[in-house]
Amino acid sequence: MSSMRGIDTPVRQRRRRVFREVANLAYNSTNLKDDMEALPYKIVDYEESEFWESVYRDRAVIRERIRLAMGMSLRPENREHPGHLTEGLEESNIDEKYYEPPLMQVIPSACNACPENRYEVTNSCMGCLAHPCQSVCPKDAISFKDGKSFIDQEKCIKCGKCKDICPYDAICHKERPCKSACGVNAIKSDKFGRAYIDNDMCVSCGMCMVSCPFGAIADKSQIFQLIRAMQSGRKIIAQVAPAFAGQFGPKVTPDMFKTALKELEFADVYETAIGADMGCMAEAEHYVKEVATGNQAFALTSCCPSWSVMAKNLFPETIDKISNELTPMVATARIIKQEHPDASVVFIGPCASKKLEASRRTVRSDVDFVITFEELTGMFEAKGILLDEIKAMDEMQDATGAGRGYGVAGGVASAIEECIKTYYPGTEVKIEHAESLAECKKMLLLAKAGKKNGCLIEGMACPGGCVAGAGTNIAIAQAAKEVAKFKAEAKESVPGSHQEL
Repeated sequence: MSSMRGIDTPVRQRRRRVFREVANLAYNSTNLKDDMEALPYKIVDYEESEFWESVYRDRAVIRERIRLAMGMSLRPENREHPGHLTEGLEESNIDEKYYEPPLMQVIPSACNACPENRYEVTNSCMGCLAHPCQSVCPKDAISFKDGKSFIDQEKCIKCGKCKDICPYDAICHKERPCKSACGVNAIKSDKFGRAYIDNDMCVSCGMCMVSCPFGAIADKSQIFQLIRAMQSGRKIIAQVAPAFAGQFGPKVTPDMFKTALKELEFADVYETAIGADMGCMAEAEHYVKEVATGNQAFALTSCCPSWSVMAKNLFPETIDKISNELTPMVATARIIKQEHPDASVVFIGPCASKKLEASRRTVRSDVDFVITFEELTGMFEAKGILLDEIKAMDEMQDATGAGRGYGVAGGVASAIEECIKTYYPGTEVKIEHAESLAECKKMLLLAKAGKKNGCLIEGMACPGGCVAGAGTNIAIAQAAKEVAKFKAEAKESVPGSHQEL
């Protein structure tokens, strides 16, 4: 399902263009309302559409993308006058975090209303004499018409036996890509057969968004408000998730990246891996004292917000098993604010659901803005900063290898395991990790049934971990390699005991 990731498809080019143009508005516009109204014509400036069947539909889709990139909501499609593109602009033209839930939205005019789940005979059918497809169908749904097999959709129970047995690979399984990428069944259909997201079930991982080949799903951005905050003269400090390694081009070293962020006028740059180091030590201690002794059946890590929200929603009985440690993002934000009480903090990461975590009311996040690597690329492009040509004037040397490893699936659990081996030698550690929400769900079912007692369980919503997050720029395997390299460059492999707070 993740085959499109890391490929520069037209959908991806469009997303990036919109981020670049919105950043450009924030940096350069003197008449925001008019410039925003002109933007769909600037982006789709030809008489024939390159992407959709008409230039009008193309612009309609772009308009909604622009609204979401500005942090605004989609306009209602069911009103006769859905309002201007700039309706609600005043509220979003501010210099603080602007977030009007829900985060993930299907743009109805862009949705292709894909079939949800059906088996169809293609024209590769040879009409063979054996027609085993007919023999294996448990519901007699397959007949022979005009010398070819034909599936009666009313009778078909979608078991797939016909597809598996066909010697010519002539039966295809059509699925809705967003729906099959969603591990929590949050994608439903409206009366026109278009996808919509059930916000009570959605955990904002963004896997639907990166899997839709029509680019019909988008999340909201705070890029515009962040630039406004930088323009207002406030001191903005960036913290960067470890998955940034390699995201801005093969030549761009961590030190170059830090210098580039300062050129973008961030006051300073911290590694989010510092917060990971702190959490790692605390979770190691918790495991040794509570889980290894049998006081607590199992422990769940809490770094991935989509995983912990899913655990709370679907398995409320696991709430007391989810680590109470601050996530690396929040822990790092608190360190920054202790050292710079006058600063605002932006988290720059691979992840859509961190936008939700920063906004939630229960735990004060101390994070003022969240943007993704993809959105940051739009800012660099709007400012004309070429990262390949930056001379590194800074060093990125805050964290240990343990914290940096959090960017890859299994990295959180193995960091905690390493801390336990270093500081509590002789303790037996049982580690489990699940990636993708569907796998996470299975893991939690097993834990609930008492099959994972004594385990430290790490869950990651994105298959591959944070390097596969919805806001990343490069292919997942390449990103995992780059994070491993960045991890190996750390001066220490595990946090020293002096780093305990």
